[in-house]
Amino acid sequence: MRLRETGLTAEELKAMTDKYMVETYPRYDFVAERAEGMYLYDEKGNAYLDFYGGVAVNSVGNRNHRVIEAVKEQADDIVHTFNYPYTVPQALLAKKICDTVGMDKIFYQNSGAEANECMIKMARKYGTDKYGKNRYHIITAKNGFHGRTYGAMSATGQPDSAVQEGFMPVVPGFSYAEFNNLEDFASKVTADTIAVMIEPVQREGGVYPATREFMEGLRKLCDDKEMLLLLDEVQTGWGRTGAAMAYMGYGVMPDAVSMAKAMGGGMPIGACCARTEVAEALSAGSHGSTYGGNALACAAALASVSEILDNNLSENARTVGKYLRKKLAELPHVKEVRGRGLLVGCEYDIPIAADVKWNALKRRVLITAIGDSMNRMTPPLTAEKKHVDRLVAAMREAIEEAAEEQMVKAG
Repeated sequence: MRLRETGLTAEELKAMTDKYMVETYPRYDFVAERAEGMYLYDEKGNAYLDFYGGVAVNSVGNRNHRVIEAVKEQADDIVHTFNYPYTVPQALLAKKICDTVGMDKIFYQNSGAEANECMIKMARKYGTDKYGKNRYHIITAKNGFHGRTYGAMSATGQPDSAVQEGFMPVVPGFSYAEFNNLEDFASKVTADTIAVMIEPVQREGGVYPATREFMEGLRKLCDDKEMLLLLDEVQTGWGRTGAAMAYMGYGVMPDAVSMAKAMGGGMPIGACCARTEVAEALSAGSHGSTYGGNALACAAALASVSEILDNNLSENARTVGKYLRKKLAELPHVKEVRGRGLLVGCEYDIPIAADVKWNALKRRVLITAIGDSMNRMTPPLTAEKKHVDRLVAAMREAIEEAAEEQMVKAG
């Protein structure tokens, strides 16, 4: 829908949004009216280079034509039904995903947080069914992020942040250990522990990739203690880190994995995949979802996943991501550049991340900020070096402007 079709001005639309919506996001001051490839366009036709990627959702590019056609074709047949009849896109997508990620079973959800809720429930049900009612404890990582619903929020290792503050008490049965510290994880294991759950790359926690030694060590720890290894690949999955799933780049196989974001190509969908023994802990009545496995979302996801695999966008993420990290490291005030593939964080030696984000917006480049000192980039996996060059040029100006403003404020 275009602004001109409503009869409203941009300012009237913004005022309407402010009046009626619960706002938890600092808004960009433009109306996103259309999108294509690496760009968003505002109501005036101005193009914004998109290194935010809809928070790592638009991995096949904004308004990918293959996804759009799949949605149109499916909408002509059936948009939604309950999960009693079989549907074609649901079955085809299940086979495609399980064959690709090396898992036996899949359960569809509507988002990343729901996918993590499903994975947590599956692990706890498996633990209590197999070992007894007390085997439900799960260890997650400090500064990890797993979502904003109560189970996923409780698994999130940020007790002093806005994610959890004011929402106590959280769901019991979680402990937090230091990321990339195998000894700390091992020290948190009790007789009641059934699983370890981490992100292969901590995204909200500062774009910290897991080390190979840590991932391999967690797998061995879980095997030795008869625990499950659960991986949250909501953001790292489907090509983002340079492999179809991030764990493939480590050579480590989890017992269950969650996914969402890039999976749907812009349509809301998530999933939890698991090996058979774990998946079968969920039976009739123990879990469900009205919209999970929605025909329209599954058709879009099948097109998105196929586009990523058929065009080897994982390899492009590796190549362009390496180039991006190299160019960002050359910028002023950059302390460290971290990430894998096209999940990249740029940390500064001064607290200017928010200012850099807004200064980049003035140059029509979209990035996000994490905390005071880091900007994060999650562009479409179709990004090219020319897009990186434009991003870096805009960020250089944005950093210099932010640093100068900070000096002036400091006197």
